[in-house]
Amino acid sequence: MKEIIIWITGGVIAYLIGSIPFGFLIAKTQGKDIRTVGSGNIGATNVFRSISKKLGIITFALDVGKGLCGVLLIPLLASKITSIGFDGMALPLLCGAMTIAGHNWTCFLGFKGGKGIATSAGMLIGLSPASVGIAFLGWLIAFLTTRYVSVASIIGCIVLAIVVWPFHMNQEGIWFPVVLTALAALGVWKHRANIARLRAGTESRFDFKKKNSS
Repeated sequence: MKEIIIWITGGVIAYLIGSIPFGFLIAKTQGKDIRTVGSGNIGATNVFRSISKKLGIITFALDVGKGLCGVLLIPLLASKITSIGFDGMALPLLCGAMTIAGHNWTCFLGFKGGKGIATSAGMLIGLSPASVGIAFLGWLIAFLTTRYVSVASIIGCIVLAIVVWPFHMNQEGIWFPVVLTALAALGVWKHRANIARLRAGTESRFDFKKKNSS
């Protein structure tokens, strides 16, 4: 019973950490509502494009930190506070997934959030650095080839969904790659509006020369 309470408490705390809308808060420091400019997304890409490159990078780092915090910090604190050892990947994966849920459906903004790519990257750095490294390589190739952040993110999700199987199925069991594949599918699904714009030819390419206001 005690462990169940810890799991529930850890999941709730992870969700609340993930719900911190850093992109929204950072844009507010510039007097702007990130939901009303650019793509309307609260994530780092829209902050980078619509507010400033520097603040976009800061937003990205903070969103990555949310995923890392869920995977590394919350399970560690749970073990320290309760003196219960949590072996394996189950609790870190739960907390990491809840930070993504918090980012995607933040309770602080009417349960409307971002796409969860940066937060997912943070979670995966803690859980499966080799997988996220390969997925990032796929992201980078797609981005440099197309200059669409959305296409690169979708490709990164697809690559991740493939590589987690050989890396983790034998070691962790089938449940672990199944959950990570489901999270990757969620990442693709969150880009459905981008996919529609890509099909319509209205999706914005990334312009390396464009200057953002500070």
